[in-house]
Amino acid sequence: MRDIGAGFGYLVKGQRWAAGHGRSLGSGLLPGLITLVLYAGALIGLAYGADDVAGWATPFADGWSSPWLGLFRGFLTVLVFALGLFLAVISFTAVTLLVGQPFYEKLSADVDRAESGGAAPESGLPLWRELWISARDSLRVLVRVAFYGIVLFGLGFVPVIGQSVIPAIGFCVTGFFLAEELTAVALQRRGMELRPRLALLRSRRLLVLGFGVPLALAFVVPLVAVFLMPGAVAGATLMVRDLLGESDGSGEDGSDANRSDADGSAADAEVGAAGAAPAPFRAP
Repeated sequence: MRDIGAGFGYLVKGQRWAAGHGRSLGSGLLPGLITLVLYAGALIGLAYGADDVAGWATPFADGWSSPWLGLFRGFLTVLVFALGLFLAVISFTAVTLLVGQPFYEKLSADVDRAESGGAAPESGLPLWRELWISARDSLRVLVRVAFYGIVLFGLGFVPVIGQSVIPAIGFCVTGFFLAEELTAVALQRRGMELRPRLALLRSRRLLVLGFGVPLALAFVVPLVAVFLMPGAVAGATLMVRDLLGESDGSGEDGSDANRSDADGSAADAEVGAAGAAPAPFRAP
């Protein structure tokens, strides 16, 4: 369970890092604002049309008497909107990272330089190639997410667990794939493809969930995702350094983000110990 706390610690430290670097924070906010406007319009349209989708999908219920028809289709309307929100939370990160690829690449590299004393891994690929790889991998991730979303949507009809256990599982799935999209910024600069990236994250699931699940919960709140994105990218880069055994606790960025108090120092020591011997890859 220690990894869960360590994962959340990287999320907090990433936000602190971004807050201590105003220029990186400012440039990192713009892609999120653009994407937010697009997604807000899509969700508003879904909210108005979800009842029509529920009616179209259940013609067999047209003859049901009141109040059962209204209750049944009302429940389906909520589920349709919840599924749309679930997919929006996942794809928001992918789309924002694609829109803001140059900004987030630079931010992630700045974190690496601060932590390593000046060195940052570079892919050596031209920007168009990096954008293509990012879009391709994001599409592959979204296909996986859509599959899980459909399965969880169906399980939502099961009494009791559909209203308790399934939403919790949904947030875990959301958190894992959010973490995958965010860590991809740093891992792609290290030349790592999607399959080994997933294997790496699965080797430390609790660490990844400790980072991703609180972020998924926060992203449900309007506007929060925009303001957390720069810090989330920074925190994901710090977590990547742990996963790859690159953490040495010697960050030198000169900001308050690396001047921990007593509790923060203890957390850093714990995370460093966890990252000193990373688990080997497992095939996905």
